This record gives sequence, C-alpha cells and structure tokens, in this order.
Amino acid sequence: MPDLVPALLLFLLPLAYSPGPGNLFFAATGARFGLAATLPASLGYHAATLAVTLVLGAGFLGAVAAAPLLGSLMRWGGAAYVLWLAAGFARAGVLRDAAEARPATARDGALLLLLNPKAYLIIVLMFGSFGAEAATLPGATVLIATVFTLNNLVAFTLWTLAGDLLGRWFRDAGAARRLNLAFAALLAGVALWLAVG
Repeated sequence: MPDLVPALLLFLLPLAYSPGPGNLFFAATGARFGLAATLPASLGYHAATLAVTLVLGAGFLGAVAAAPLLGSLMRWGGAAYVLWLAAGFARAGVLRDAAEARPATARDGALLLLLNPKAYLIIVLMFGSFGAEAATLPGATVLIATVFTLNNLVAFTLWTLAGDLLGRWFRDAGAARRLNLAFAALLAGVALWLAVG
C-alpha cells in the first residue's frame, strides 16, 4: 500500500496546519518564551498524540460510541482548559524577570492534547478514512499514528517559530500586552468553539 502515506499527508495538511487549540497554544507560547523553551510542551503534546492515536486506532472509538457522555466531558474539559490558557495570556505582560513566569511543561502539552476535541475528531476522521483500506497492512495503526504525530510535530513547530518571530517584534510593555491580549482572544474564541461545537 505505497499510496497510504502521501494520501494521509494530503488529508492531514489542512487539518494540522489550520488554527486550532494546539496551534494557537504553541504560537502563543513561542511568542512569549521562544522556540527552545516550548520544546518540553511539544514533547508532551506529541507523546500524548502518539499514545492517544494508537489507543483510538486499536479500538477506543467503540467505547466513546457506547458512552456519548465521555465525548461531551472531553469537549467541555477541553473548552475549560483552553479558556484557562486564554486567561493566563490575558493577564500576562512583558516579563522583566524570568522568575515571573514559566514556560509550558511536558505535562501541560500532554493535557492540551488530552483535552483537545479537535485532535480526537481528526483522529476519528483519519481512521474512518484510512482504517478500512489499511486494515490488511501489517502495523497499519502504528504507521498511521506515527505519520499523524510527525506531521503534527512539523505543523506545531512552524506555528511555534511564527509565534517566536512575532514575539520578537513585541518586546516592549505596550506591544507585548497587545500581543498577549490578541492571543488570549484567539484562545477564548477556540474555547467557545469547543464548548458549542
């Protein structure tokens, strides 16, 4: 099945690179702390991505289908977490002292994935679109999960770099405040979308 990976990447292109909770979080964190400080959160997010994708690919979808409340709880939990992130950016200003704030950790990145309904939706769509065709391929779930995770890593790294570059232009207090409020508004919009979606 040599066409699986290119077809999967084409499928994921608009989904992974479009604005969503993960992309905006990494852009905002990159703007505030820079690319290097964002790496632990990225590691946590993508380790959780691989684990969740393998679990869903192996049959967790049946449990969610049997218990619709689980899907609702994940959606509301995700909306609350993204809103909490937005509030943090809304309160932030320029940091003169590194002790005033800390970059996101691997745990923060993992929580962002675990509470991100868009990620679950993409995983469900991905396995719905490619799972049956790839079912005869040995290790198909691992292959699909690995391609998905690596593609997300590239997308989020690009968003982080863009945020880092944008953040360099906003190092004075007034500009930093406006940038933080803009990111807070975007994340709050994502939280609202998650809550009502």
